[in-house]
Amino acid sequence: MNKTVVVERDLLHYVPKYMRYEKRSSRINAHNPPCIGAKEGDKVRIAECHPLSKTVSFVVVEKEE
Repeated sequence: MNKTVVVERDLLHYVPKYMRYEKRSSRINAHNPPCIGAKEGDKVRIAECHPLSKTVSFVVVEKEE
């Protein structure tokens, strides 16, 4: 997994019973091509692609500023 990054998405989910929001997050494994070279803490845009391995079905498209 030397070319794989884990992208974490933070979500807010509304719970009607308590009339509040709760924090949720999802972790997505994505392929990090050498031309992009994303580091830890970078904000990136990912896109879905064909399965590259058992857990990787996304690829990093660009780094966002």
